[in-house]
Amino acid sequence: MLEAEVIAAIAEELADADRERRVIPRITARYPDATVEDSYAIQGVWRDKSLAAGRRLVGRKIGLTSRAMQQATGITEPDYGVMFDDTVWESGAQIPFDAYSNVRIEVELAFVLSEPLEGPHCTLFDVLRATEYVTPALEVLNSHIELEGRTIVDTISDNAAYGGMVLGGTPKRPDDVDLRWISALLYRNETIEETGVAAGVLGHPGVGVAWLANKLAQHGAGLGAGEIVLAGSFTRPMWVSRGDSVVCDYGTMGSIACRFV
Repeated sequence: MLEAEVIAAIAEELADADRERRVIPRITARYPDATVEDSYAIQGVWRDKSLAAGRRLVGRKIGLTSRAMQQATGITEPDYGVMFDDTVWESGAQIPFDAYSNVRIEVELAFVLSEPLEGPHCTLFDVLRATEYVTPALEVLNSHIELEGRTIVDTISDNAAYGGMVLGGTPKRPDDVDLRWISALLYRNETIEETGVAAGVLGHPGVGVAWLANKLAQHGAGLGAGEIVLAGSFTRPMWVSRGDSVVCDYGTMGSIACRFV
């Protein structure tokens, strides 16, 4: 385990990188003995400082739950991060490109909970019972750590590379649709760049939410009513440049559009 002073210093370094829109050298290159527990501790220090500064937590994101994402990053273990109210956009938004160090888009489903979810024995059926509705979502990835050679420790420390999310489409109750078969066509500037099916996330995107509840239980935490959970991408990340328009067609669940300006 890293010393508490080192954990606090890394958390501050990441916060500075966010403010200054830059990336820092890999944590694991400088602290090769850093563990997954260290990385969640770093994320936790940054989270608590953000809450103390007045930001409001609205949910959690799960990352690296699909083979597509694991192959794209070379990391095989899921991770999670936190989402604050000032990172949420609605479909049709004009998103400032300069708000991020780098921009990639992932295709996801967001679960909005009507009841709390807690581990350690949370199942898919618990998730479906506790979910008010599921809605299409795009995640904006934003890394503050150099991408080459990243490990799970680096990504968790960096709040699982979360930058923001765009919500839209047609919300559905979880018993009104077979979530495994929700498909998506991701366009950049009118060209299809990625396609995928939600079953790519652990066989069912709700399984990722159950994984998260059980993982949080190891840290003495859980998911609260009203929280939004991004269940993980079922496409590879798509790079975005300034001026790009992004549209994602989810078929029967509608579509999401945004532009980076």
